[in-house]
Amino acid sequence: MTKRVIIITDGDLYALKAVECVAKEIGGRCISQSWGNPSKLSGEELVDMILSTPYDPVLVMFDDCGFQGEGPGERAMRAVNNHHEIDVIGAIAVASKTHLAEWTRVDVSLDRFGELSAYGVDKSGLPDTEFGRIDGDTVYILDELNIPFIVGVGDIGKMAGIDEAKRGSPITKQAIQLILERSGKYASEKRTDTD
Repeated sequence: MTKRVIIITDGDLYALKAVECVAKEIGGRCISQSWGNPSKLSGEELVDMILSTPYDPVLVMFDDCGFQGEGPGERAMRAVNNHHEIDVIGAIAVASKTHLAEWTRVDVSLDRFGELSAYGVDKSGLPDTEFGRIDGDTVYILDELNIPFIVGVGDIGKMAGIDEAKRGSPITKQAIQLILERSGKYASEKRTDTD
């Protein structure tokens, strides 16, 4: 049985707290050791941790800290995505003030007020002028990985305090729920709850 994974392109301490908070709320698991700026664990180490957890979905963070070219976070992401026992159902592409002009396409963006948009968002979670794309540090590889659904958001765990873990990280939670709904997992759980 394959493990469902959601990729998050941020790995700082704020992201860790936000992702842990949301994982607990949805009954999933955050691979807490995947945090780091830049990422410290290899793809093989992450695969072992993902496959060993009994929870679903599994939320995994990747961060290159602005590393030019393919950095450690992106190499690890590729290894996780390509593993035959892992099903990457979506990704959260996190905006940043990148100096390297890295970007990726997104299927939808979510601003810091919880509004959906076909345009990107910036680091603060405010609407951007780019249609269907977002700028960030660890994002360009997403286009290569054939991920079925990508949600663009501002800097998770932050966004002027709106997405802080002590507030339940509502924007991060909404982005993850969008991915789960799109994959059919969240919708089927809701049907089971009401049966």
